[in-house]
Amino acid sequence: MILYEHPFNESIRTMLRLEHLFDRLQVLIERDTAMDHHFALVTIFEIVDVASRADLKSDLLKELERHKLQLAQYRGNPSISEAALDQVIGRLDQAFAALNQLPGKAGHTLASNEWLMSIRSRISIPGGTCEFDLPAYYAWQHESVTRRQNDLRRWSETLLPLADALKVLLALLRESGSPHMVVAVGGQYQQSLPVGRSFSLMRVRLGDTAGLVPEISGHRLMASIRLMRQDAEGRLRPCTEDASFELTLCA
Repeated sequence: MILYEHPFNESIRTMLRLEHLFDRLQVLIERDTAMDHHFALVTIFEIVDVASRADLKSDLLKELERHKLQLAQYRGNPSISEAALDQVIGRLDQAFAALNQLPGKAGHTLASNEWLMSIRSRISIPGGTCEFDLPAYYAWQHESVTRRQNDLRRWSETLLPLADALKVLLALLRESGSPHMVVAVGGQYQQSLPVGRSFSLMRVRLGDTAGLVPEISGHRLMASIRLMRQDAEGRLRPCTEDASFELTLCA
């Protein structure tokens, strides 16, 4: 099964992009080659670029606090496990405290590292990090695997509170939805969304053997999915057969 996620607003779109980058960074750091560690550093800079939006940190703090207040209303409810509730609220408190203590924007401390900034200024130039352009960086790539991994972990440490906050918030968002099977008649599916309820994320799970790719669109009133199939050259063509898939709307 292949899971596709479609955000309904810019805030969730940014959060999903950052989650994607943090997942990539974790994989690349654990690898051994200098090429992988080069792209790990590229990913760190990408995270800083995406997270540099002025109000991102405050938005995440507000969301953490909002979820905490909502969950606190369930205290005393006999159908809710107090232990599980305390665990979730504790995770929210921990993420809030760590993110709140982070000075300035994400990656703020990296900006004071002149060596890193010299790499960042050239890393977007095609071939701009060759050994004759950045000999010190070329030398770093020949250091031991352990040295490079330790450096990358140290540079990404200041970004971890952001990653933890995203992990908590996106987990709560995904758990808010109930998956159900639907059928795209003739390859197309539309669903009207209830008035007065705002959804933030749509999740579509398709069988990986069907060879189908969803084109997803949505707004506060309507969710629409058109199933496509790739031809031999990779171009998407509309699927005209009926097909079932799992749909989840998360508020």
